[in-house]
Amino acid sequence: MVERVSSVKRREWRPDEFLDRFQVLTIPLGDDPDGEGLIDATLVRAPGGDNAPNGAVLYVHGFTDYFFQEELAAFFTARGYAFYALDLRKCGRSLHDGHQPHYTSDLRFYDDELNAALDVIAEETAGRVIVAAHSTGGLITPLWLDRLRSSDVERHRRVQGLLLNSPWFDLQGEAILRTGAVNTVIKGIGRVRAKSVLPRALSSAYGDSLHVDRNGEWTYDVRCKPLSGFPITFGWLAAVRAGQHRLHRGLDIGVPALVLRSDHTHFAGSYRPEVDTADCVLDVKQIAQWSGAIGTRVHAVAVPGARHDVFLSLDAPRRVAYDEVQTWLTSTFGEGAAR
Repeated sequence: MVERVSSVKRREWRPDEFLDRFQVLTIPLGDDPDGEGLIDATLVRAPGGDNAPNGAVLYVHGFTDYFFQEELAAFFTARGYAFYALDLRKCGRSLHDGHQPHYTSDLRFYDDELNAALDVIAEETAGRVIVAAHSTGGLITPLWLDRLRSSDVERHRRVQGLLLNSPWFDLQGEAILRTGAVNTVIKGIGRVRAKSVLPRALSSAYGDSLHVDRNGEWTYDVRCKPLSGFPITFGWLAAVRAGQHRLHRGLDIGVPALVLRSDHTHFAGSYRPEVDTADCVLDVKQIAQWSGAIGTRVHAVAVPGARHDVFLSLDAPRRVAYDEVQTWLTSTFGEGAAR
């Protein structure tokens, strides 16, 4: 399946329906292993990346998310990188009728579109690839790189860095939720009633803090990123917990990593001004605790006043986050992040 996808020709790129001057490429994935029919993923390409001297960036979104962060793309293209983003199966541009949004029973399934996207980027660009990922994407990508390091050396050597933005390394909330008994319940229900929805509604506080029609400054399609999030199913949560437990045992992604997070968490049932300057989705102490578990060359930074997506923070912490990325690029890859 991946071999078929990797031969996709450039002429199949088409204009993106969401972002002006961006282009998209459909990656067919065949029959869904979770039984929801034919599925695909969508690779998004930013303008301004032709003949990029420093290689490319591949960005992976989180849960209840898709790629719309034009400023992030512009940051990297201005520094000589071609920028690509991947809307995973059943997410964003890849969500079709009959799909349970963002559903997978195994995070390993995402390897197919990640490998295919990496192959397309290798065909179009030269130099290093930096993988960047947010939240659930920040769990998916280290697990993928750890597997790739031991199973596919050729693909792995194309990736030379990992940038994580508030990765979901553990289950937030009350300590009882992380006990063996609760994990057994999640796994059991996930096996027999995988599409059953958890009886707990998600807060709209984060969405309300971001969207321009509420309290924020960001414009995005709420069909792809609902303000209160998509329903969480037991099967999907069981897959996430399996991935988190694997990470807790220790990974080796084989490349240097930068992990960005907010300096504090503020959970809220509804919007209040405090969520504008805090992570109101994940527990940042857990991110700090587990950042070292992904490899041997990890630089972790707490950005004061940052939101869950540090690149969607208010202006001042957002500038700090971008400065940290620039510092990491320079220190890791050389002056000016030159190839």
